[in-house]
Amino acid sequence: MNKKINVKEYLDPNISSEEMRKIRLGMISELNKCKYDNVEYNDYQILEIKFGLKDNLDVSVYADPKYDCKQMNEIRLGLNNDLDVSIYADPKYNNNQMYQIRIGLREHLDISLYNNPSYNYNQMSQIKFGLKNNIDASLYANPNYNHKQMEQIRFGLEDDLDVSVYADPKYDCGQMFLIREGLNNDLDVSVYADPRFNWRQMCEIRDGLKDNLDVSIYADTKFNEKQMDEIRMGLKNNLDVSVYVDPKYDSSQMYEIRKGLLYNLNDNCKNMFNIVCK
Repeated sequence: MNKKINVKEYLDPNISSEEMRKIRLGMISELNKCKYDNVEYNDYQILEIKFGLKDNLDVSVYADPKYDCKQMNEIRLGLNNDLDVSIYADPKYNNNQMYQIRIGLREHLDISLYNNPSYNYNQMSQIKFGLKNNIDASLYANPNYNHKQMEQIRFGLEDDLDVSVYADPKYDCGQMFLIREGLNNDLDVSVYADPRFNWRQMCEIRDGLKDNLDVSIYADTKFNEKQMDEIRMGLKNNLDVSVYVDPKYDSSQMYEIRKGLLYNLNDNCKNMFNIVCK
């Protein structure tokens, strides 16, 4: 990179200025040539290598056709920051995974918890956030959790909740969210912390608990979420829901029965009001 043009090559008064110009430009072209200028690399890869050479980096670490230009970029940026790029300079990591490892190294995190190609970059990100926030990210550093499940566990740990209640791959992120929210609200989540309930059913049971209703009446997988809603609404209106708490009634039928009971209740209240007024 420190080579100079040898003007002696054309230092001759018999050479015209135009010829001198051609010789000079030819020399510049040769100086600008890189040993990596070959068909093995595309233009973007060569550019990354030249950027590294310009910064006096050891480009041999990434000057290999097995890395695409984006991977080369992540390795080059790591070298620029004096990081131990050997940890992620491996084509088994895509550029996004390399990014998460590079940022972890830059922030002095224990990246050993996630420098595993089994994790996609979103999963790596969730583990990195946990390490950054000083929580025990090992509780969810498991490839069996997708990044949304990891996020729900991370949120629970950040709120000092007992995440063991829902830190299980059998719960999807929606179920985890509802259990976590229940814990945050001091609800007895054991009533619905069951993977057999989908998140909509869990939502109906949670809402019943919030209203201090006897959710045991409908916290049963034999009821779908719409049936649960009709029973919950009946309980909320102080109706005798025993009349229709039966899975043989679909939610539309339950609705009609509930409305009938509600009408009777309102009518009775009206009659009582009239008697009192007399």
